[in-house]
Amino acid sequence: MAEGKEFSAEIKELGDKIVGLSLLKAKELSDYLKEVHGIEAAAGGGGGGAGPGPTPGPAPVAAKTAFDVILVKVADQTKKIAVIKVVREITGLGLKEAKELVDAAPKPIKAGVPTEDAEAMKAKLEKEGATVEMK
Repeated sequence: MAEGKEFSAEIKELGDKIVGLSLLKAKELSDYLKEVHGIEAAAGGGGGGAGPGPTPGPAPVAAKTAFDVILVKVADQTKKIAVIKVVREITGLGLKEAKELVDAAPKPIKAGVPTEDAEAMKAKLEKEGATVEMK
């Protein structure tokens, strides 16, 4: 493929949405395309389909390298202050903003975090009594 190829805004937007899917949503998209439209991702390289170009279908899903860290809940209200402190540390928010974020759970704490950092944040929050998801 030629470098510097121009793509329409619609294609860029669609591609960005697909790349941003969680593993679960990507699997759901793959199942939908297969069941409803009869489209499956090609197992090999090369595009041996009927026409020129690659075989239509979703791109193979690579292992996710960035996650959204989501505070689901604080199990014990006595642990809430400790969770707020960790949220402040992670996000850089002020006390009031961090408290509002914790009170509004489930809420994303940080988006697009590398796997290692997301796991560290999750462990830190869970240690203080929070329930956390990585999506």
